Amino acid sequence: MGSEAVRVVVRCRPMNDREKALSCKMVLSMDVHHCQCFIEKPGATDEPPKQFTFDGTYFIDQTTEQMYNEIAYPLVEGVTEGYNGTIFAYGQTGSGKSFTMQGVSEPATQKGVIPRAFEHIFESIQVENTKFLVRASYLEIYNEEIRDLLGSDTKQRMEVRL
Repeated sequence: MGSEAVRVVVRCRPMNDREKALSCKMVLSMDVHHCQCFIEKPGATDEPPKQFTFDGTYFIDQTTEQMYNEIAYPLVEGVTEGYNGTIFAYGQTGSGKSFTMQGVSEPATQKGVIPRAFEHIFESIQVENTKFLVRASYLEIYNEEIRDLLGSDTKQRMEVRL
């Protein structure tokens, strides 16, 4: 496992059909080698872009497979060694959290983090001559309400208990 307990990674999704139809302009660029994002202020050509640095950056041309292999694979590998692991997807509605976490079946390179992690975990424990207990949570926090997305009733609200 790496020396850092928390890594912050940003992924930029491509423009959707609605944004293309509205002729929206991409104001974000990335230097993926230096893990930096640059955001331009529309119409302010004389101002330099805002610059942000992260532990990892993934632009529109990079796949979920690449992101998983570089970011999530070491975390899941640690889980198979007995460590706890959390992947926390955060962002506005429509920013691409579900696409990254759930993915799509085709193309295979865009299969999500969750199905990849399950495959990884179950492949790892199949080769062992040991019994394992596997627990997983998939929660949504939206408008200060928590829902268990793996539960049988996804409309049921959950309570936070301390």
